[in-house]
Amino acid sequence: MNTCYKKLWKLLIDKDMTKADLHKAAGLSSSTMTKLRHGEDVSMTALKKICVALNCNIADIVEFVPTENE
Repeated sequence: MNTCYKKLWKLLIDKDMTKADLHKAAGLSSSTMTKLRHGEDVSMTALKKICVALNCNIADIVEFVPTENE
């Protein structure tokens, strides 16, 4: 399964926030932001920080998409 953060990017647009705003508001490291941009897995701690900063649930920011083999 692949991790997809399209919901997160759409939510940022809806809240009129940039990725830099999220970086500051959630207190995320630069490496975590890079992982998010590339659709890589991040820790639950990072996802929780995002949810707290955006006042949302994890299902509002991430989804798992099956790969072709699954």
